[in-house]
Amino acid sequence: MDRERGVQLNFKKCLMLGTMAAFIITVIGCGGTQGTKETSETKDMKPLVVGLMPDTDSLPFIIAQEKGYFAEERLSVDIQQYKSAMDRDSALQSGNLDGAVSDMLAVAFAKDGGFDVKVTSFTDGSYKLIASKESGIHTVADLVGKEVSVSRNTIIEYVTDQILAKEGVREDSINKVIIPQIPTRLEMLQNGKLAAATLPEPMASIAVKKGGVFLAGSDELGINPGVILFTGKATSEKKAEIAAMYRAYNKAVDYLNDTDPEQYMDLIVEKGGFPPSARDALRLSKYHHASLPKDSDVADCIKWLVDKQLIKTQFSYDDLVVNLLEK
Repeated sequence: MDRERGVQLNFKKCLMLGTMAAFIITVIGCGGTQGTKETSETKDMKPLVVGLMPDTDSLPFIIAQEKGYFAEERLSVDIQQYKSAMDRDSALQSGNLDGAVSDMLAVAFAKDGGFDVKVTSFTDGSYKLIASKESGIHTVADLVGKEVSVSRNTIIEYVTDQILAKEGVREDSINKVIIPQIPTRLEMLQNGKLAAATLPEPMASIAVKKGGVFLAGSDELGINPGVILFTGKATSEKKAEIAAMYRAYNKAVDYLNDTDPEQYMDLIVEKGGFPPSARDALRLSKYHHASLPKDSDVADCIKWLVDKQLIKTQFSYDDLVVNLLEK
């Protein structure tokens, strides 16, 4: 009997040990499967190619790249730099970019021309009308009959026209000088070859630092037509990648807001394509997590384009904007 009892006890111990071993193997096996799944997802994540301009809208992308926030999301982002909106838009429509830091006007032009693009968020851009130090100009009204540089049919011209309208100055009362490339526009303003120019940041701050006179800007008007856009193909085929990009973008926004600018100013001047003088001139405003643009920002841009007969279609908000942001 004792021997039989001992055999039974040994059998129960073996059964218990065997069950525990099977449980451990199952857990480890599940963990291994999960690891394989993450590796597979990483492997399947397609790269994004994004076009940037030399302005402060682009800084979250630069920080996300340099601080490894894209890499943390297992996402490869190829950043392409452009000096003019025309070059950026050409690259987008030729299929060399998935998306870009852009503006609502560029979106409407593309859609009106049959090229499918979608706005995925607004940006924290700032655009300012600056008079040259030699011009003697101190108010927007002083610009009547003067040469003011813009880039034609872009966010720059739109902001300029909005400033003129607010100040009661007719658009045709100034002489618009078309200079697409931002660095060239800044250089000509500083050399006294223009009475005034509308510039994005940090070029506007550089101009003021060197004696230029601030007249008005988009911040004071409460308008924000700057956006991030992606092609219709990218918004359909790379939703996961765009969502991952925005997670990294928001981390970069937090970094910009919470970190002493001295720690990253050299980096953004170098990688952003800014002149060295931007280092001491630039004062960054608070950045915001990625969000969709306001209805009014879309509607006002479309009205301006339609009134100037630059587009044929009165696009609605839903025609131009898609929500790919995670809740």
